Amino acid sequence: MHLSDHFTIPKLLRFTLPAIGTMVFTSIYAVVDGLFVSNYVGKTSFAAITIIFPLLSVLAAAGFMFGAGGSSLVGKRLGQGKKDSANATFSLLAYTTAATGILLAIAGFLLLEPVASFLGATGETLEQCLLYGQISLLSLPAFMLQFFFQALFVTAEKAQLGFLVTCLAGLSNILLDAILILVADMGLMGAAIATALSECLGGIIPILYFARRNASLLALTKPSLAFIDILRAAANGSSEFLINIAYPLLMSIYTSQLLSIAGENGVAAFGVLLYVAFIFSSLLLGYATGSAPIVSYNYGARRRRELAGLFRKSLTINLCAGSALSALAFLAKDTIADLFVGYDPALCAMTVNAIAFYAPVFLLSATNIFGSSFFTAINNGSASASISAFRSLLFGVPAVLLLPRIAGLDGVWIAWACAEAATLPVTIFLFCKGLPKVIWHSTDFSKPVCKKSSR
Repeated sequence: MHLSDHFTIPKLLRFTLPAIGTMVFTSIYAVVDGLFVSNYVGKTSFAAITIIFPLLSVLAAAGFMFGAGGSSLVGKRLGQGKKDSANATFSLLAYTTAATGILLAIAGFLLLEPVASFLGATGETLEQCLLYGQISLLSLPAFMLQFFFQALFVTAEKAQLGFLVTCLAGLSNILLDAILILVADMGLMGAAIATALSECLGGIIPILYFARRNASLLALTKPSLAFIDILRAAANGSSEFLINIAYPLLMSIYTSQLLSIAGENGVAAFGVLLYVAFIFSSLLLGYATGSAPIVSYNYGARRRRELAGLFRKSLTINLCAGSALSALAFLAKDTIADLFVGYDPALCAMTVNAIAFYAPVFLLSATNIFGSSFFTAINNGSASASISAFRSLLFGVPAVLLLPRIAGLDGVWIAWACAEAATLPVTIFLFCKGLPKVIWHSTDFSKPVCKKSSR
């Protein structure tokens, strides 16, 4: 299958399946850390990971930004038949991501202790935060490259290879967790080392592949000197950058609220909730990553009828998936809670309650995630960023600050769903305003403007 093909729903699912698998597997091997730490190291270390995670996510957000924004920019140029320009831009953004990762890692070492203290870590929890954070920062450039290349593997029509790289990194993490935590008894340090080494695999292997002659649409060549492309990719991927900065801010507010209402147990329950969200939302995010290059290619090739079809089919797929995920989360809440924190009955009961209140998020967020991704793919970064801003800062922050005053602990658990529900009308409004001039009111071209120069 190629970006220039006509896509039915079954074909869309087949094309995006490797990207979905990549995101799901990435979330699973992140969850494995939590399972090992929670069950074999202790809930203090588990709470420490939950507290320090926001800072690590903020620093890694640039990788998501260059990946999403760069994928749409490169995909559009492939659709226009500008393969050399696409490769030069791809190379520029890859090198920029690596350099940015090094600078952010240095900044992270300086910020680690004050940020962990600000987020509420004290005593042993603070020590555990610093231990996990310092080791994780060593692999930050590779971690950012891993997410950058995940998006670009799809644009290069090598999504299967991206999935295999992720599987290798994930299986390495699981194996190293077992060896370093269970066999070597290294505790949280072992979990951090396992994660760092697996991230290095995920970031370095794609460089080795794209640096040589390969069978994909893309290769690392002499980078473009059009540094405006860095700004274009950053602006177009601003929604991904914003969401990856805003969500850690949200999580820090969540942990602060939970520490004051329910103490360490509340933070641990929230940690389980985050892992559920990672795995389930990765299905929606994986589809967004896998379908975005198709949208960008057809946008660049001015195939408006195909774009309209992609929009309708993708919206249908996301709504069906969101409904199924919400139902599954609610039905499996007891099993999930027992898997992570079954050793503590009170904590387990709190976690079951949290998942039950959180379950509707997946249905409510499906349209918002798709909308943000679609606008990024057609190079409308402002609309995409608007959806992300409403989901996180404009509705998310007030919800988690105000609802606990009304409903106590339950108010914390329902805040995310309320923010997603409030964002839905915004997404629908942007669809009605922005899509007609891109799709329905534009001249249709049934074929790409280029021949299959991508080959």
